[in-house]
Amino acid sequence: MRQAGVLDVGCHSALLTVARRRAGVAMEEVLSRKVRLQLHETLDSTGRLGKSGVRSVQRAVAETLAEDRDSLPEVYAFATSVIRDAPNRDEVLAQVASATGTRLRVMSGEEEARLAYVAARHWAGERTGSLLVLDIGGGTVEVASGTSGQPRTSHSLPLGARTVTRAWKLDEAVSSKRRLAEVRDHLSARLAEVTDLPHAERDGRVLACSKTFTQLARYTTAGRDRSRAPQRLTLDEVRAAVGVLAKNGSAGRGRLPGISRHRAGQSLAGALVAEALMEACRATSVEISPWSTREGLLLERLGALRGKRSTDR
Repeated sequence: MRQAGVLDVGCHSALLTVARRRAGVAMEEVLSRKVRLQLHETLDSTGRLGKSGVRSVQRAVAETLAEDRDSLPEVYAFATSVIRDAPNRDEVLAQVASATGTRLRVMSGEEEARLAYVAARHWAGERTGSLLVLDIGGGTVEVASGTSGQPRTSHSLPLGARTVTRAWKLDEAVSSKRRLAEVRDHLSARLAEVTDLPHAERDGRVLACSKTFTQLARYTTAGRDRSRAPQRLTLDEVRAAVGVLAKNGSAGRGRLPGISRHRAGQSLAGALVAEALMEACRATSVEISPWSTREGLLLERLGALRGKRSTDR
């Protein structure tokens, strides 16, 4: 019974996931261990990770891997954009490796987009034809599309929820319609610069696989059956959410149903990015996929995909 492990160190958490492949099941989770992080609070104006941030990463990596480390399968440990794009990235990676014995890897935004597509397609099922995958992270936005196991196009843009929040100071309430219009114009202009940005196909599917989309979907379905995970989010619902989120600061947003407190500060920016991305890709609605880059890595490392491309390079 084959097993694989992935440690995903992002802005808000370090998450260790171990999965196995067995007869009839491509991937089955057997272990999940999470340590909360708030790395965005330790970034300076240039995006450099501060000493307290480095220490918290060291602690999180050590805690997730400390127990039964000898019994774990080989773990692929990687850091997302908050560390990848930091000016002191190499210093951070070296300090974490020295303290924990684990060297975090970094992958390009385009590779993250590819893996998110791989995971979303597998989750959607073999009969899925044309597929467009949207993923809003903290630092970047990933877009990928295709009709087979690997994407035909993949893009990564520096328009993540944290990036936009910091650039436009959107963590507090925004009462000015003009300011919101400026942010919207900026996002639309940046997306328009991508000449081959894929569009939703008439008979295709659009999958959104990120905490930003999931959180928006939870907010828009508040009051309905909470025992079921949200399955779809429309562009009209996103636009309505922008209006409510803009009226509230971080604390107020954190009290809204479905909005987590530790992501509340960047929830307005996330909604604005989701709106601009769906408009640019001509998607009137998206399906919420629970699988993204981490699951794509696990699937490939378990050998569960045909025509896989290895990340071990």
